[in-house]
Amino acid sequence: MMTHDDTARPLPGHDPVAGGDRPWFAHYPPGVDRTIEVPQESSLGDMAHQAALRYGDRTAFSNLGGTLSFAELDDLATRVAAYLQHDLGLTKGDRIVIQMPNLMQYPVVLYGALRAGLVVVGANPLYTADELSKVIADAEPRAIVVLANFAHTVQKVLPGSSIESVIVTEAGDMLHQPKRAIVNLVAKRVKKMVPAYFLPQAIPFRTILGGDPERFTEPGVTHEDVAFLQYTGGTTGGTKAAVLTHWNMLCNQEQFIGNIRAVLEDGGSTVIAALPLYHVFSLTVNCIGFLRFGGHNVLVTNPRDIPGFVKTIDASKPDALVLVSTLAGALMDNADFARLDLSNVKISVAGGMALRSAVGARWREMTGSDIVEGYGLTEASPVVSVNPTHLPPRIGTIGVPLPSTDVRVLDDEGRDVPPGEPGELAVKGPQVMAGYWHKPEETAAVITEDGWLLTGDVATFDEDGYLRIVDRKKEIIVVSGFNVYPGDLEDAAMLHPKVAEAGAIPIPDERAGEVPKLFVVRRDDSLTEAELADYLKEHLTGYKRPRQIEFLDELPKTNVGKVLRRGLRDIEAARSQGAHAQG
Repeated sequence: MMTHDDTARPLPGHDPVAGGDRPWFAHYPPGVDRTIEVPQESSLGDMAHQAALRYGDRTAFSNLGGTLSFAELDDLATRVAAYLQHDLGLTKGDRIVIQMPNLMQYPVVLYGALRAGLVVVGANPLYTADELSKVIADAEPRAIVVLANFAHTVQKVLPGSSIESVIVTEAGDMLHQPKRAIVNLVAKRVKKMVPAYFLPQAIPFRTILGGDPERFTEPGVTHEDVAFLQYTGGTTGGTKAAVLTHWNMLCNQEQFIGNIRAVLEDGGSTVIAALPLYHVFSLTVNCIGFLRFGGHNVLVTNPRDIPGFVKTIDASKPDALVLVSTLAGALMDNADFARLDLSNVKISVAGGMALRSAVGARWREMTGSDIVEGYGLTEASPVVSVNPTHLPPRIGTIGVPLPSTDVRVLDDEGRDVPPGEPGELAVKGPQVMAGYWHKPEETAAVITEDGWLLTGDVATFDEDGYLRIVDRKKEIIVVSGFNVYPGDLEDAAMLHPKVAEAGAIPIPDERAGEVPKLFVVRRDDSLTEAELADYLKEHLTGYKRPRQIEFLDELPKTNVGKVLRRGLRDIEAARSQGAHAQG
């Protein structure tokens, strides 16, 4: 039951957008309305419970040869919620960090925490101690659940932090015996994947599964309550969390589910979840959307293991795949993938980064199905637009806005531009975040007084309502779907005592789309590229590190002394043109 009146909530789509009509409505799949209904579930925890009532013993998640039904997920989430409440003393609104790759433990902890009224903070398992400590200092969580493989990092950041309880899980903890013991032993003893750590007060994950469901206390979670602190660099970088409410997340999956229903039936569909669940796209589409839809999510723990990934696809016979462009390209380069029977696949979705046209065309040729591309950002929970699933995709576009989503393309004065003219993409809808965590000034810079989210992306509108991203106002590097903010890389480099100045820009990369390049002015001429690269390994996770480091005598600057990244891009363009001319 909802505990408040939702009828007054604005669901954009009823009134015309400033500057004209909404031509994109004509492209919606049959049966998809212009606006969504108000979600009937009171919270994400309630949503998971309702899904269990509908789908019962059907498989909700599978991984490492084990399965988890909707009913089992519901039971275990309640047990975890009871343990968090009564054994750890966590209360509504407290934050809890989940730091692990795609394992069945993830949805169990996530829905247990949400059911207890906690706020979930997803953390990349590969965060360095520096990166994790910034998140913990900002979110002030009281608990963390971490895979043992990364517990040594938690050990480093624990002293002096807000964390009171550490729960450690091992990869096989959701499997039945004897497989559980075998998987955990292989990870530790054979593959040496678990570095030594010392956390004497750590609680084993299996312990929290023993919470007494009879002691669970309904915390009274409503749509307005915060569900996630989703960390992003926003438009400028730095440690910043988008505040995503239960309302945001419930609405967003309701907005895109019509496109899923156009190609898949409710209940029984199998989808590959290759993107990590701590990434907002997979969190919303896989962990929330397909769960509500009754889908079976096949969790891929290590998608970089392409041979293993191909075997997973072969064994699961999926109806849908959720990928990034680079991962699709890597799959197609694998000879075994080329021999797979993919006749079951009805939809493939590319999220997290732009779909390269060559990848889309090759995918169609190899698999017989299209990759559907869309657009989103963390601040919009994240999905804003998608290519309609019942129509051939327009490669190079990000499709059309979702139901109950308004978009505008604005010039520098905030005025709507004509079709075909570039401007900043602005978004309005129930999926737009509540703001940045404890950062009102930065929130005001991206959300206007009348509720428009300024994305920082430069887009154009076609006459019939399709959108294209043509440039970025925000300085951001997208590496295989993950955002890297130049300022974060520059700040890390500047911590080295031999670095006087640093500037970072994106450069093209065949596999990742683009990767960081770092330009450096040395304070000490003895500094080498290898020395700086080794130093950055301690401060930045892998995808954030520069693939190239170039030393300059000086960096181009504005008249007030700020590093001019546009000037660095000009230097790099000249380098590339020179190399091309020599070739």
